Amino acid sequence: MNSVNLIGRLTNVADLTYSSNGIALASVTIAVKRAFKTGDGVEADFIRLKAFRKTAELLANVEKGKEIGISGSWQTGSYENDQGMKVYTNDCIVQQITFIGSKSTNNDEREHQQSYQANPNNYKQQNYGSEIDIKDDDLPF
Repeated sequence: MNSVNLIGRLTNVADLTYSSNGIALASVTIAVKRAFKTGDGVEADFIRLKAFRKTAELLANVEKGKEIGISGSWQTGSYENDQGMKVYTNDCIVQQITFIGSKSTNNDEREHQQSYQANPNNYKQQNYGSEIDIKDDDLPF
């Protein structure tokens, strides 16, 4: 089973792009606190998130610093950089977003505000009023 659940804050506004056939892709990094502290303070892991379709468009509208919960799957990959070296990647593919609190909300005052879940089995998505046909090969999972 490949399942990832994270709670953290967005480090920036998501970068939203569209494929040649109109599928939305959002990329952003989330800062997730570690369970331990060093001598200087709290440590965090910075995890890359990728979202597709409506989930991508929703994620692209979340402001920097917003605390969110993410459910999804882990995906590894690789590519060759400009210097010809192989670079390995690790990404969380977002399937559900839960909005937890504002930038100023602390952990004791969290209020569940809204949740959105992507349907990976829904191959036809609305694209500004017109339906597009997406093939299995277009899906990242």
